[in-house]
Amino acid sequence: MAAPRIRLLPPTTANRIAAGEVVERPAAAVKELVENALDAGARRIAVRLEQGGIGGILVEDDGAGMSAAELDLAVERHATSKLPEEATLFRIATLGFRGEALPSIGAVARLTITSRPEGGAAHAITVEGGHNSAVAPASGPTGTRVEVRDLFFATPARRAFLKSPRSEAEASLEAVRALALAWPGVAFQVESDGRPVLALPAQERDARIAALLGPDFAAAALPVQAERGGLALSGLAAAPLHHRPTGIAQHLVVNRRPVRDPQLRTALRVAYRELIPRGRHPAAALFLDLPPEAVDVNVHPMKTELRFRDTEGVRGLLISALRRALAVGVAAVPGAQPMPEAAMAGFAEAASPAPMPPSPPPSFAGWRPQPTPPRPPSPRLPLGFAPPPPAPMPDPILPEAEGPLGRPLAQLLSTYVLAEAPDGALVLVDQHAAHERLTHEALKAQLEAGGVRAQPLLLPAVVELASGAVARLLDAAGSLERLGLEIEGFGPGAVLVRALPALLGNPDPAPLLADLAEELAEEGEGLALATRLDAAVARLACHGSIRAGRRLTAAEMAALLRDMERTPRAATCSHGRPTFIRLGKAELEKLFARR
Repeated sequence: MAAPRIRLLPPTTANRIAAGEVVERPAAAVKELVENALDAGARRIAVRLEQGGIGGILVEDDGAGMSAAELDLAVERHATSKLPEEATLFRIATLGFRGEALPSIGAVARLTITSRPEGGAAHAITVEGGHNSAVAPASGPTGTRVEVRDLFFATPARRAFLKSPRSEAEASLEAVRALALAWPGVAFQVESDGRPVLALPAQERDARIAALLGPDFAAAALPVQAERGGLALSGLAAAPLHHRPTGIAQHLVVNRRPVRDPQLRTALRVAYRELIPRGRHPAAALFLDLPPEAVDVNVHPMKTELRFRDTEGVRGLLISALRRALAVGVAAVPGAQPMPEAAMAGFAEAASPAPMPPSPPPSFAGWRPQPTPPRPPSPRLPLGFAPPPPAPMPDPILPEAEGPLGRPLAQLLSTYVLAEAPDGALVLVDQHAAHERLTHEALKAQLEAGGVRAQPLLLPAVVELASGAVARLLDAAGSLERLGLEIEGFGPGAVLVRALPALLGNPDPAPLLADLAEELAEEGEGLALATRLDAAVARLACHGSIRAGRRLTAAEMAALLRDMERTPRAATCSHGRPTFIRLGKAELEKLFARR
């Protein structure tokens, strides 16, 4: 009789297969062991690494500890103290719950665990390549000491894929830092090859964030706070001007569990979409708390991805809370603490500006926009200015009260407005970038109020485009009509434009439609309508803004500065570029080598 082709795997082989998912590198082992310590109620955790964790890992804690019987079970597969009942699988309130970490580590390394419960005796057990020793008496303080030697000695192929000891040590340190951020009330120490690399006392959350993310993040951080339907979001998000080349500075914590969840990261990206350049990433430390039954953490062996019962609710809360936090002006409102200045960085941003009206009035009295034939007279632009008369008379600076951006002094290169702030600092404003943000916010305010006001054209304009671009525009015609842009088909390769958004004045519709078609193609059809409208608004704002190279009168420059001061998010344009820079005394002294 032939041997059966299907057979049970030996426990040692099964454990090594499981180890491939749970412990793919030293950092994963460190993460699992530190999570066990936190679940045991530790208040102090010490980690020591040798050769990046490849040679050795030691994790010591002052938690609850284990008795001899518990220690014997702890190294068996699927043995855990964290799921007392089967039903609690859907109400997980601990970091660990699978019961796989210790047997997986013991299957591929030499593992020694020494533990002592409070008021009990200490015992130790050893697991080497999947083979368990008997529990034996030992000595040690209350808590648990886990030592891992020769990681992956039993699976040499896996060891060959590891990076350098330095890279592995950095990954392990990052794993501890992530857990330390989520558990600020616990003290952490990390040594690598005898050198201290992390020492954190038990502290408040804000102090822990500053200690881990650095003073630059703390200086550029805006508070985030929101609650809705059992969800609570808090933390700090960096101001838009302080973006990063990668997403490594995005720290997301759900129920005190550090995660790299793609849904949350996407929501973070959407919230910053109009505020930072493409290809750059925001920095944030955000903490989401919700009932355990509202989230499923049993999705991935590493437990870094989640599944929410109300995905849209979580996403909406995160986006709306971040947008409220980021809706700050370029000036500090009374009682708000301004951000520290930095050379060539944005001006201080404040907490909550006054709400922006749908159509901001001019900032100075007696001025009126000029008509531009052959189209009907343009309605008042958000800044309160339009193209100057053909032969403007000299226009002195108006003697109005100065705002935080100061008084305009001159226009440089027909592109930048030079102003002097009340404290004597120099402010340079990019007129196109600034007006683009103002137009963007005005368009958004009208859209949220029911729709952007349209300006019918006396003579409908025919715009010729590629057939694919025409198809995309016509498919989105209903959405574009909400933006004040009324179009219809005009043959296989053309679009008839009947109305344009009134706020834009009189832009050439051809490049505007070409850009909108490109935006629709890039965003794709599966994207939510709100996101596609946001992208379209950004394109409209760009085309409806004053251009670099246009001369401004003194009144227009003053109006630009005042409107920037009362407009949310005015520190960056719709594409995330800074709208102005500020050179204070310290920055000027550095430029002239005085300090």
